[in-house]
Amino acid sequence: MKLYLKLILCFYVVLCNGAITAQEPTDCIDAVIACGNSQLNLDVDGVGTQELGVGVNCSSQENNSVWLKVTTITSGTLGFTIRPSVADINEDYDFFVFGPNVSCSAIGTAIRCSTTNPVQAGLTSNFTGMNGSSSDTSEGPGANGDSFVQWLDVQAGETYFIVIDRPIGRSAFWLEWTGTARFADPPVNDADTSGVPINLESCDITAPFNDGFMAFDLESNTSNILGTQTDVTVTYHISESDANIGINALSSPYTNIANPQIIYTRITNNTTECFDLAQFNIRVNIGPDFRPPSDYVICDDLSDGDDTNGRAIFTLSSKTSEILNGQNPSDVIITYHSTLTGAELGIASTILPDTYYNSIAFNEEIFVRIQDAFNPDCVSTATLLLVVNPASTRIDHSILQCDEDGFLDGFTLFNLNEANAILTNNVDNLSTKFYVDAARTLEITTPDNFANSSNPQRIYVEVINNVTSCITDAELTLEVSVTDTFDTDITTCDDDGTEDGFYTFNLNDADDAIVNGLPTDLDITYYPSYNDALLEQNSLENFYTNTTAFAQKIYARVENSNNCYGISEVNLIVNALPDIEAETFTSYCLNFFPTPITINAGVSSANILDFTYSWSTGEQDYSIQVNQIGTYTVNVTNSTTNCTKTRTVNIEASNIATINAIEITDASQNNSIVVNTSGEGVYEYSLINVDGTTNYEYQESNTFENVKPGIYTILVRDIKNNCGVVPQDVSVIGFPKFFTPNNDGNNDTWQVFGISSAFQSETIIFIYNRYGKLLKELSPLEEGWDGMFRGQHLPTDDYWFSVLLEDGRIFKDHFTLKR
Repeated sequence: MKLYLKLILCFYVVLCNGAITAQEPTDCIDAVIACGNSQLNLDVDGVGTQELGVGVNCSSQENNSVWLKVTTITSGTLGFTIRPSVADINEDYDFFVFGPNVSCSAIGTAIRCSTTNPVQAGLTSNFTGMNGSSSDTSEGPGANGDSFVQWLDVQAGETYFIVIDRPIGRSAFWLEWTGTARFADPPVNDADTSGVPINLESCDITAPFNDGFMAFDLESNTSNILGTQTDVTVTYHISESDANIGINALSSPYTNIANPQIIYTRITNNTTECFDLAQFNIRVNIGPDFRPPSDYVICDDLSDGDDTNGRAIFTLSSKTSEILNGQNPSDVIITYHSTLTGAELGIASTILPDTYYNSIAFNEEIFVRIQDAFNPDCVSTATLLLVVNPASTRIDHSILQCDEDGFLDGFTLFNLNEANAILTNNVDNLSTKFYVDAARTLEITTPDNFANSSNPQRIYVEVINNVTSCITDAELTLEVSVTDTFDTDITTCDDDGTEDGFYTFNLNDADDAIVNGLPTDLDITYYPSYNDALLEQNSLENFYTNTTAFAQKIYARVENSNNCYGISEVNLIVNALPDIEAETFTSYCLNFFPTPITINAGVSSANILDFTYSWSTGEQDYSIQVNQIGTYTVNVTNSTTNCTKTRTVNIEASNIATINAIEITDASQNNSIVVNTSGEGVYEYSLINVDGTTNYEYQESNTFENVKPGIYTILVRDIKNNCGVVPQDVSVIGFPKFFTPNNDGNNDTWQVFGISSAFQSETIIFIYNRYGKLLKELSPLEEGWDGMFRGQHLPTDDYWFSVLLEDGRIFKDHFTLKR
């Protein structure tokens, strides 16, 4: 039969040798006794004392090791397979076997060992051990071997030490025994066989009663675990590792450190030292499950005759279902107590009656005991706060409303919400509901538009605290007054700078007219509509801009101590200003002085007789005559509305031009004339030939280009105010390039252009042939040279001239005579 030993090791690689915690199985002397069918769970690391000596130790020493001690009870073969729990080929386990019957002080050399590295050896798994198919007794390190060596032939009663070492990796491992030899059986947990439960549970009966910690008698399980076994010791441990190693046994009674908590039991045969492990739970029952109750909140009322004392009647059992939170009521017993100690210990004298009148005003803390109905020692406790919210102060009120609906019958509309400020005493978080019946069942759903059904009429009010939901009853009396006030107008001119029919009125300007002759100390508030005034909603600011251009009706509500006295109509009237052009410009020709011009008040679309006029000159006619430049103003006033608007007439100077100089460039390829003028007008310029034909129409520029030679008249006119035209004659000198004396009426003579009796009349002209012979001396006033010399026609040829102008200029050039 195969026996299995499971070892789960949690240990870490240590790079240097050294001692570890006492009694950990990293040394021979602390080796774990391995018996048939045992399970081991070890929490070890390190190497303890390095005990692998020289000899057949497969060239290695301990890295992270655990020592096992096995004793056979039958002869046969001893083999095993170590299976790392992680299949990663890099997990490398080694082992060493010492014996038989050696002592830890003289352990000797290993009789079997393997330190083969599975990666270096090219293996497909990381298993190692002893089996019947291998023939070598040692192998390794590194690439040497296949990780398995020959198993041992053993005799009954022999003892061996097995060192399992892990140089690479962190995983736990399985150890499977093979071969035919058997080990002694460990003791058993008789409670498993007999079916006796060994879990321990206790109610939390020591103060504090709800912390989950209690002292347990662990030894109460010993007899159940032993059963009929003898020569066996039972010990109790916090961890499975401690139980495997046999260290840190717990004493009894033992107070748990967690709730619930596992206790590990080591059952050891005192002769063979074989052991087995068991476990059980210890649990502290901290009482029945429950939901902590919310505060029990009610409102102070008159049930005890006083709604201000902070005391009221509570029905404590009304919180029971909340505490149970769906549990079966028969499973728990719930009582309410005046003290915490009374609730914890179940003191009857502290139990409160179900109908409880709190003894501490407004806030009192009581305590709930929740007891397991089947285990009186299992109890939970909770705190319950009894809260009495104060009621609001009762304030009754009345509203006096005007009968302004056109029928003096004592019936009108009320805005009941207008009473809220007084009904709630201006306290935040208070609201109101209104009812027509004393039982307060018929709520008024539109309190801002309520029509009374009697005069007076009593309305029943609930004043509600929005935070606590506490309600105080109050009453509101509605009365309709038949007093009245006066209608009036506020009239203004549209003189705010924007003539659009809108104006910002000071509504208080209507106050005196509205209450003229009425009692003093009346309050006036303005509203956009009659209903708004009646219901006191959407009030207007004192400075109000009308929303309908030129004319709008608003309403004034007059009150006496918040009671309606009357509602008046107030007409807001914005009169338009006279329709005139506010500013204009015109010009006066200074050259016409003292002849006057006429200016007027500029009324556009109305009868001028509907207005009065006041000029800055003192005149009061629609139009006046002036002959001085400057600024004139006239106030135009509507005779009906008395609205005035001012017109400004700006008269600027204008005049004919003064020609200061004329610059002429002539006898050139591009003859030009530049006219330089001054004056108060705006001028245009024209050029007219002596024959009356216009060479240049009027233009803004004072310069004429490409002017043909000849006599011209320059015209300068004022276009600013049409003050007149100034003429000036000019001459542009030029010389013909040819002439054709054939009597056809065109170019029959040659003469200098631009000379007349008024211009350059003293000029002298000489004509020569190409050899310099003087042919003709001309006066500029003659008709011109006809191509004759001494009665003979001269031939076609170039001829030369010399001109001495009257202004002293001399020109010489040639021209062509063509026949």
